[in-house]
Amino acid sequence: MNDVRIRTLQVPGANLHYEVRGSGPLLLMIPGAPADAGALAGLAAALSTRYTVITYDQRGLSRSPLTGPARDQDVAVFTEDAHRLLTAHGGGPAYVLGNSGGALTALDLAARHPGQVRALVAHEPPIPEMLPDREHWRTVFQNVQDAYRAEGPGAAMQKFVATIEGEPSGPPQMPDFSQMPPEMLEMMGRIQGNIDFFLAHVLLPVLRFVPDLSALRSAADRIAVGVGAASPDGVPFRSALALAEHLGTKPIEFPGDHQGLAFDAPTSAGIIHDAFTRLTRDAVASTEAM
Repeated sequence: MNDVRIRTLQVPGANLHYEVRGSGPLLLMIPGAPADAGALAGLAAALSTRYTVITYDQRGLSRSPLTGPARDQDVAVFTEDAHRLLTAHGGGPAYVLGNSGGALTALDLAARHPGQVRALVAHEPPIPEMLPDREHWRTVFQNVQDAYRAEGPGAAMQKFVATIEGEPSGPPQMPDFSQMPPEMLEMMGRIQGNIDFFLAHVLLPVLRFVPDLSALRSAADRIAVGVGAASPDGVPFRSALALAEHLGTKPIEFPGDHQGLAFDAPTSAGIIHDAFTRLTRDAVASTEAM
């Protein structure tokens, strides 16, 4: 955890805070909003013995301020930021891990800039547009934003977090702060400053994302979809299963729930490394067979 190089990359409309750890093949790790690089710090440290790991705060969040007025940010904008980060570090191809909403950016990166992605693990990407009841979820997430505008961020976040559990059915359980790694506790303070921007400008544009399934299917031998062993039947879990089915793969299982990568970093790091090793081997075998 001590060998962290803090850097900044200026991109159109924002200054990106990012952190570099370790040495070896390049690994870009993308957290989901409203979290930031702190959500993956423990995992980055565990993987830094094998990889040069880059983690970062996505634009408008925490330490990556916008350089212009606040406006809606969709997955395509976040994807170009990831593309520019990789370009600044040799262009790739890199290993890529995306968690939650960050997995949407990772998937879009693989579709738009396939030459930059050596192998990809997408952990529980929330893609309600892929679900058979997508109209229902459009209404649910619109209600979240409506609650934000009418009642404030507290009420809206209760509704939002409840979607992780499936049908909104009351306030979610409070997290057990005593079990949080130190980097997660530090991040919680920054998240509070992200909530308004997330609800006003990120939530709906990101959850309207529709992946380029044709492009992803053509790269399916380089993509693994992860699910939490203890994840409930909410949007992220169901979306991961749907995506894996579309790609013709079986999801790989991680410990814990939607936040399991942060709470059991050593085990998760081993699963990710094994997945990258297998995906790289399978991609080489596929190329040789052509």
